[in-house]
Amino acid sequence: MSADLNGHKVLVTGGASGIGAACAAAFAAAGAAVTVADLDEQGARRVADPLGGNAVGVDLADPAFDAAALAAGMDVIVNNAGIQHVSPLEEFPEEKFRQILALMLEAPFRLVRVALPHMYAAGWGRIVNISSIHGLRASAFKSAYVAAKHGLEGLSKTIAIEGGPRGVTSNTICPAYVRTPLVERQIADQARVHGIPESEVVEKIMLAESAVKRLVEPAEVAELAVFLCTPSMSFANGSSFSLDGGWSAR
Repeated sequence: MSADLNGHKVLVTGGASGIGAACAAAFAAAGAAVTVADLDEQGARRVADPLGGNAVGVDLADPAFDAAALAAGMDVIVNNAGIQHVSPLEEFPEEKFRQILALMLEAPFRLVRVALPHMYAAGWGRIVNISSIHGLRASAFKSAYVAAKHGLEGLSKTIAIEGGPRGVTSNTICPAYVRTPLVERQIADQARVHGIPESEVVEKIMLAESAVKRLVEPAEVAELAVFLCTPSMSFANGSSFSLDGGWSAR
């Protein structure tokens, strides 16, 4: 896959590790000027510096964060930042629910909102929302994450309808479990709520619904993110691209 994004500015949220770090590297390899935003500013710098990019430390769940300073003038927004909390709904902390929705749904709205005027003026822009199989399917014990990802799917489609006539496309990527720190940190909680040993979580929980019995690699998600910004994908708009090994085929 060959992409030429020279001259384009790309913002990747949650870029200090995992999918975000892979996206930053892939967009930089395509010639884009990349800004890596993350709560972990040092981690963002470790990713951005070798790419010649910019690093920004920011708490996207904070309603006071400056969306305009971060996203205004960007040609591509990759909404990737996310966290997870695994708990039965009746025990789910209200504040954690609010934090997850603020980070994973409200922040993408705010970033896209301030980026669109520049994109509209240029007649070109790309919104790539890193959703999840949980944007298309639900799982127990993940009420906030599932709600946020379902909301992101709806937001992405609305952006697509409004932006399409003005040269801006919006799509989601919906991977199954990806080999990232976010997934690794779930194993203990998954074992607890399902009542199984941690050693059995990947096989019995994470890979149970997928016909392809392995985790998704971050680079696979990143390659698709860049591909969605190429001329050959200019008619892809308002779509959800599954990388789930067959999970959603069931």
